[in-house]
Amino acid sequence: MPRQLVSYDPTWPERFEVIAAELRAHGDPDWVIEHIGSTAVPGMRAKPIIDLAVRIEDAGDVDAHRGALEAIGWRVGSGVRSHPVMVFEEHGIRTRIAHFFTASAWEAVNQRILRDWLLAHPEDAERYTHAKCDAVAAAARGTSTYNAAKTPVIQDIVDRARQARGLPSVDVSDK
Repeated sequence: MPRQLVSYDPTWPERFEVIAAELRAHGDPDWVIEHIGSTAVPGMRAKPIIDLAVRIEDAGDVDAHRGALEAIGWRVGSGVRSHPVMVFEEHGIRTRIAHFFTASAWEAVNQRILRDWLLAHPEDAERYTHAKCDAVAAAARGTSTYNAAKTPVIQDIVDRARQARGLPSVDVSDK
């Protein structure tokens, strides 16, 4: 079962900045790094995990810096299939996830599109929060996984956000 959702923590943006600086210091100092996920949306309940989108030139960029990132505690490991991901755990609890996207894919990254839409559409942020709460309950009952239970709402919101940008609909499930 996933960790419970917590109320928005106003220190999350500061934590993001520290983590982004750490990634640049041990990765590429020119990486563009953005705060994504629910912790990037003020007021939203979330699992207290900082998600980051890192713009890289190509997949080899991650490999070139993997050793330095692993030396400070990052590790490759995620069910995500669509892009490289590294995670960081503290005391056995995942606290950070870095998603690496190529520069050529950057403008169409669903995680960035979803964040931007939720920031601009509070009614959808509220709808998504309710879906996440329902997903936690479904996972606790064993009737669904957390991700599977919230995916239909994410798909609907991302479809509308992509359409507003003139982008085609794509499957948001990447696990």
